[in-house]
Amino acid sequence: MIDDPKTLVSTAWLAARLGDKDIRILDASWHMPAAGRDARAEYAARHIPGAIFFDTDALSDPDSDLPHMAPPEDFFAERIGAMGIGDGHQLVIYDQAATRSAARAWWTFRLMGMSNVAVLDGGLGKWLAEARPVDDAAPRHAPARMTPRRDDALLRDRAQIAEASHLRTHEIVDARGAPRFRGEAPEPREGLRAGHMPGAKNLPFDRLYAEDGTMKPTEELGALFSAAFVDMTRPVITTCGSGITAASLSLALERLGHRNHALYDGSWTEWGAHPDSKIATGDS
Repeated sequence: MIDDPKTLVSTAWLAARLGDKDIRILDASWHMPAAGRDARAEYAARHIPGAIFFDTDALSDPDSDLPHMAPPEDFFAERIGAMGIGDGHQLVIYDQAATRSAARAWWTFRLMGMSNVAVLDGGLGKWLAEARPVDDAAPRHAPARMTPRRDDALLRDRAQIAEASHLRTHEIVDARGAPRFRGEAPEPREGLRAGHMPGAKNLPFDRLYAEDGTMKPTEELGALFSAAFVDMTRPVITTCGSGITAASLSLALERLGHRNHALYDGSWTEWGAHPDSKIATGDS
């Protein structure tokens, strides 16, 4: 794996830079409610030295009824700046979550215009497996200034998805597991119909990762998108249950050099609940 400070870096790359004043490390772990895990408590007990906790829900849109929607840029910049993260910092984001939520935090910073943002390949699991240091001390950073430059090209809403689905102008790629995509398994959130957006392709996000939690090499990623019948010459919209795991598809696309991609933030939580949404089942 080639280290890329804009997408993915190795544990060795980060270990060599621990203590660098221009690097900010973030623990962006987020668990599905049914998992019964407390990401903040786990962070407090053990994290990579210098890591700051990135609370996905607290840093989402406070006025939305949908879960962890992308926040307003000024809201995000104010809170991120108070955490000591600002312009000029290199961010390295990791998680210890089955949802691979570090990719969602990566996408959020990209949406806000920060490009020097990378996910730690393999996350905390790989870091611990290599017997690298951890601690339980909360770091203290002076407030910093983050200048948001929101890039709405990375974001899609329900109306845009409806148009893309109807006109087949984009490849819509769904990161949920195959049974949920086909409508054979119930949704974990109440009130949602089962199935997928008409015309969508299915590539479950967990297929992008090896057993040790690292993202698979680019040649394997490309093969996975091909096997899912995704035409990589077309623009892509990623989606999932609530906008978390779709970001792994976005990260993989970026690793593959596919720059014309966006994420449907409301994802199935919004689509499956809306009475006007068209829904397909099976593999169609």
